[in-house]
Amino acid sequence: MTPERFRRLTEAYGAMPEHWPAAERAEAKALLDQRDPAVLAALADARSLDLVLSRHSVAAPESDLVRRVLASAPMAPPRPEPAWKRPNWWLSGAGLVGVGVAGIAAGVLAISLTGSFYNTSANPPSLFDQTGESTVFSSATADWSDQ
Repeated sequence: MTPERFRRLTEAYGAMPEHWPAAERAEAKALLDQRDPAVLAALADARSLDLVLSRHSVAAPESDLVRRVLASAPMAPPRPEPAWKRPNWWLSGAGLVGVGVAGIAAGVLAISLTGSFYNTSANPPSLFDQTGESTVFSSATADWSDQ
């Protein structure tokens, strides 16, 4: 540790080693034990400032000052009402339910349109038909391999 760093420590944290950062405390005490005049001067300056600051006291504010400060403080805005106390709180939930119902209706319509391409009841349609034998456009199978 240098004497300049020691002066910065005393200026920032005061003359009491307990207030210095723990990581630098041992090095600062070792430098202080060397009795360097610049280090001792920095410590003396910090002690005199600590003494002045410890003697300073602030008087309690007068009650008239407290009243004036409180009177000049801005008023807090009123708290909003809870959602359930507002008149139309249920509209947002009804909109979500309506969207869900519309989605279900669209899904049912899509399945009913794609599943009704067979005319026979003996062979019910399957949405998972992987054979490629049937299409939406006709119920007859066509062999397109020769074209």
